Amino acid sequence: ITVPDIIAHLQKLAANEGITVSEEALNVVAQKADGGMRDALSIFDQLVAFCGTTITYERTIEVLNVLNVDYYFSLVDSALTHDLTRALLLLNEVLNHGFDAGHFVTGFAQHLRDVLVSKDPQTLPLLETSDAIRARYAAQAQHCAPMWIFQALDILNTCDINYRTARNKRLTVELALVKLCQLGVPQNIPQAAPQQAPQPAAPTPKPA
Repeated sequence: ITVPDIIAHLQKLAANEGITVSEEALNVVAQKADGGMRDALSIFDQLVAFCGTTITYERTIEVLNVLNVDYYFSLVDSALTHDLTRALLLLNEVLNHGFDAGHFVTGFAQHLRDVLVSKDPQTLPLLETSDAIRARYAAQAQHCAPMWIFQALDILNTCDINYRTARNKRLTVELALVKLCQLGVPQNIPQAAPQQAPQPAAPTPKPA
């Protein structure tokens, strides 16, 4: 069952039960259910138990322990503006909230994949999410060149592979962010000084 179908069904259920719930919150539920309507209903019941009749996106990600998608949008903006300081601070905030750095990397790669498919109206239907989130992806996609996304995905894929065997896992992720923030920055490679042609030797004076 697709994400939009799950969202639509839960919206009808919420309306019948007098529950106010944001579309972004239902999108999280649908993504978490991974195509299973029964799982989606179970998660929705869990949210009602914790939140009552008003379910917000912020409360949903808190209850379900899901990383706020705003982090990924902000990280892309930081990489595009080469703001490494902000990127490292965002990573630190994510880790301080108890999220695993490896899951963060795979989630970031998925975010960039979604940005890529949002660049073309023909591939936009491949993005299974709510209309509000889809609009955010489409807006961010306008600022990302396809080659930049390809290179960023390659960096994160390499990071994911190296992360499994890395002894300093946080450093592995931080180095990936350094590389992302350096994409598009001209590399100032010192040029070798041009070699001067040898000067002809002065003629030896003849003896008088």
